[in-house]
Amino acid sequence: MDIRVLRYFLATAREQNITRAAETLHIAQPSLSKQLMELEAELGKQLLIRGKRRITLTADGILLRKRAEEIVALLEKTEQEIASTDQDISGTVAIGGTPRQCVLEAASALHQQYSKIRFSFHVGDAPDITERLDHGSLDFIVLLDRPNRATYDAHPLPDASYWGLLMKNDDPLIQKTAITPKDLCSRPLVIAQREGIRQMLFDWAQSYADQLDIIATYNVLNGTPVPFTLYTPGLVLTIRDLLSPTIDPAVAFRPLDPPINTSHYLVWKRYPAFSPASQKYLETVYRLYPKK
Repeated sequence: MDIRVLRYFLATAREQNITRAAETLHIAQPSLSKQLMELEAELGKQLLIRGKRRITLTADGILLRKRAEEIVALLEKTEQEIASTDQDISGTVAIGGTPRQCVLEAASALHQQYSKIRFSFHVGDAPDITERLDHGSLDFIVLLDRPNRATYDAHPLPDASYWGLLMKNDDPLIQKTAITPKDLCSRPLVIAQREGIRQMLFDWAQSYADQLDIIATYNVLNGTPVPFTLYTPGLVLTIRDLLSPTIDPAVAFRPLDPPINTSHYLVWKRYPAFSPASQKYLETVYRLYPKK
């Protein structure tokens, strides 16, 4: 597959129209159509469903779009890294996960020292960002738990997250300053689908674990949990820093008692081929936030 044709495919997927895609690419529509048909023939798969007014992607097309985005991003990143020198370090440091304050502070400190370094932040759930790290489209990811030591290296970050429950502002539990396991007996709960969350909650509830009623899960821990609070009957288990500093007045957050605090880690592949920019970023994190 030609990288140029992958860019053509991505433009078509983005515009959902061959004519508009051809205009943005500054090529003739017949030429673009031919290139896309040749791509489908090369792969032996239909990638596009050509409707009268718009183009949609098949399942194979959706997969190719994801991989093509990773390939193009990795190529551009590699070109920047090769062009960079020790005297004039440039390039992009790609970081996945919820951007913690310390992660952003390290980026700011590095940019002040090397003004040509740029940063790309990708917010996604743990499986998504881990896959991107494995494929090389991300240099670092931020995870709540320390990953497999055989595959990844990690550095603990100084700021921890504390867990609690998000509830409607007319819920009786709003009168409490913290929520105990007994308070949750037979109350509907909504929790993140991420591995380990359910067991963490059961371990916290101890003898009340059998009385917990989990009615729903959601798979993006980085997304706002407010809609689940407003439009389901459940109390939503979440971490405080997923919420904006001024929480929606229709909901309220209460911490757990006993408290549950979770550490965050900056994670990278165990044997990385760091660019100069990525290496400098890691050195900055080490300098600002040494292990205790």
